[in-house]
Amino acid sequence: MLFGAHVSIAGGVHNAPLNAAKIGCEVFQMFTRSPQGGPAPKLTSEILTAFAENCRAGQFKEWVVHTPYYINLCSADAKLRGNSARIIREELERASSLGAAFVMFHPGSAKDVGEAEGVRLVVQGLKKVMDGYAGTTKLLVEISAGAGMIVGDSFEENAAVLDGLGHPEVGICFDTAHAFASGYDLRDAAAVEKTLKEFDRVIGFKRLKVVHANDSKVELGARKDRHEHIGQGFIGKKGFGALVGHPKLKNVNFYLETEPDGVAQDLETLKKMRKNKQM
Repeated sequence: MLFGAHVSIAGGVHNAPLNAAKIGCEVFQMFTRSPQGGPAPKLTSEILTAFAENCRAGQFKEWVVHTPYYINLCSADAKLRGNSARIIREELERASSLGAAFVMFHPGSAKDVGEAEGVRLVVQGLKKVMDGYAGTTKLLVEISAGAGMIVGDSFEENAAVLDGLGHPEVGICFDTAHAFASGYDLRDAAAVEKTLKEFDRVIGFKRLKVVHANDSKVELGARKDRHEHIGQGFIGKKGFGALVGHPKLKNVNFYLETEPDGVAQDLETLKKMRKNKQM
């Protein structure tokens, strides 16, 4: 179990490992393009070489990519669905060239089509994404916070997407704040054990590849996506201590998505929890 955070790519993706090293990351997450829109910057051979050298210098064991926020595979707008599938595929290809282990994405909102149709459209879009893909980076569906008609806020819905796609290497990114906001309790060891057993029953641990480690500004089941620093939210230090110490998660890396002001302290908090569990 290694700890990292989402870091800035300001000035180019080759700066991401440098930014990660500055705050004590062992692994890191990044975008490869603006999360709000616009064309993706070209990944030249010079940029790829600089990125690889900076990763080696930082002794990073793993790095991952998050897709832009505007992805929506279950929109009523066919053009938006098509563009979303295209961008996910592009990110898989770009991440492969960068040597990233995973790309994770949010399925999107089904508010205009309904949940059942939303799941069907997500599966349809992912089949297009994966058609002919031969890269090394694996795709992950991120558990959603359940705001509105967001697809992927329950284990059952995520399982339906994975089963419908039928691709054994597509996995799950478990976001603690999102799961908690969707009603999955993580506040202490007993709650963590219950939630992870339910995850294993419905989806299976073999699909769990990454944890987004975020405390929650909102209460259990509030269905809002609001990240908080570790130990300062409604999940709390007991919950994160149980997650860090859980044997089923010992080979899964944790990535913080908390505010930059305080993320280094969050990393230290998680490292202390890990050290205490190993003593």
